[in-house]
Amino acid sequence: MLFFKRITSVAVATLALASLDTSAYAADAASAVSTIKSTSPAKVPATIDDAQDEAVEFASLDAAVAAQDREVADEATRCLASAVYFESKGEPLPGQLAVAQVIINRAKSGRFPADVCGVVTQRGQFGFVRGGRIPSIDEERAAYRTAVAVARVALADAWDGAAETALYFNTPERAPAPRLRRVAMIGHHVFYR
Repeated sequence: MLFFKRITSVAVATLALASLDTSAYAADAASAVSTIKSTSPAKVPATIDDAQDEAVEFASLDAAVAAQDREVADEATRCLASAVYFESKGEPLPGQLAVAQVIINRAKSGRFPADVCGVVTQRGQFGFVRGGRIPSIDEERAAYRTAVAVARVALADAWDGAAETALYFNTPERAPAPRLRRVAMIGHHVFYR
């Protein structure tokens, strides 16, 4: 499994400072600090060996999605990608990611089934699910392959989305339960906690 985490330029500065020779003169240290201030975060390959457990930074959600393998590797990815596809195809990538995050958040919450597929197929939760079954999808469709990449980003926690804490979403036309607090509106969905 690939591990991705966003890192900041602070981490780059820390690494650069750690590599300084401790016997360097003050002028050399000041020069190194000024160089660090003007340096952008280091580029790290998108594919990481599990043993390395290094962080990967992406410049944008588009870049994070583009770096993903678009093949379905496991059942959780398939279930999550299917939900992203049916619930948010045509939405901007942040909206697709937010839908995926809602499903993952539900699985972690203790109030819904404890796995992604259980959340997706739970009765009455998603209109595309019929009789606890996810409909088949043409896996060659571009929108589905994008949904797979978005699912991988979400499962790897490779990007902080605007709906990180959301447990619910709907369209603006539907009124939410009064107890829910609005977290974000992205595309044609409103996200709630």
